[in-house]
Parts: sequence; structure tokens; C-alpha cells
Amino acid sequence: MASMAPISLLTFALILAISTADFDLLQDICVADLASGIKVNGFACKTNISATDFFFNGLASPGLTNTTSGAVVTGANVQKIQGLNTLGVSLARIDYAPGGLNPPHTHPRATEIVFVLEGKLDVGFITTANVLISKSIKKGEIFVFPKGLVHFQKNNGKDAAAVIAAFNSQLPGTQSIAATLFAATPSVPDNVLTKAFQVGTKEVEKIKSRFAPKK
Repeated sequence: MASMAPISLLTFALILAISTADFDLLQDICVADLASGIKVNGFACKTNISATDFFFNGLASPGLTNTTSGAVVTGANVQKIQGLNTLGVSLARIDYAPGGLNPPHTHPRATEIVFVLEGKLDVGFITTANVLISKSIKKGEIFVFPKGLVHFQKNNGKDAAAVIAAFNSQLPGTQSIAATLFAATPSVPDNVLTKAFQVGTKEVEKIKSRFAPKK
């Protein structure tokens, strides 16, 4: 029996690897039915499809950058292009005012690659060993942010900047670190944040107030 153990372990490892990998598509297309009440890992397929389900023109023009951070993200994911359902790809356009910042955030379901359309950006990501990998990139250049790692982009130039971002997920998801911690509903307890950031309750409440929805 002892001689069978390595084979059994190998068999188990192979089964585990196969069961956790993405499977190939079982059909040509599966246009998302966003109104369906059926819950699946993705969206249910609808039957009445058209070319419109595979079309989106929302990245053609710059987004308005009059936000708190001076940057705006325009997504082209399955919620905007239903034909992306099950295809594992999506795009976004990110526009930055001078000094604009796409704050530190993560995409839990995708690696991101950006192509600079205009301007110059300082970009970076942080590894799980807390090592910052950063670089300045300009028009025509590309930078990659690995899946799940905290990353950012900052326009330190005097002119507007823009990138096209591509993701290997139909809906990569975004968690902005500051908003996640200070604007969660229900809110993260103050004693958790004060201990995590080594600051007082007043500082935590002040930050939370800045992330509160404007009335």
C-alpha cells in the first residue's frame, strides 16, 4: 500500500488542478441577460441577440475628470457590452486631469495592462512582500499590473493624460483601498482602523467624513 501513496497523491493533484481551471466555452456566444434572476458564475444567456450586444462607443471621448481624485474610469465590461459574457476580456478608458490620481486599488479577478494614449504617468504596484515596482510611462508605452496586487496611476504632468486598460476578465472588479476601508456599509469599526493605522479615533472619523456620500 505504501508504494501506491505517491500515485494517489499525484492523481489527487491532477484532479484538483483540472477542477480549479477555467473550462473552454461550450458554445460560440452567451450574451448576458442582465435582467435574469438566475444566479450563475457570470450571467445567464439571452436568446434575442443582435450586433448591438457586441458594440460600445463609450471609450471614444475623454471622461469628465472633475472628480475628487482628478481621474475617471470608463468601463467597457460585460455590464456595458453584454456580448462579453463568458469571453474573459474587457477594457476601460482612464482619463486624468493634471495632477489626477487613480487611487491605490486592486482588481481581484484580473491582470491589467495599460496603453498610454496621451500624457505621462507615474505608475506602480506593490507586491505581497511590500516591494514597490514603479515607473514613469508616456504616450505609446505599456505597463502591466499583476492580478490582485495594489496599484495606482498618477498624472504629475501639466497636461491631461489618458490610457486604455485591458483586463483578462469580463468583470474584473475594483476595490479602492481607501474607500473600501473608510466608506464601507456598515462601516468598519473605528477600533479596527485606529489599531491598523496607528492613529486616533478623531483622525479615523475625519477620514470617514471625507468619504461620506455628499447630500
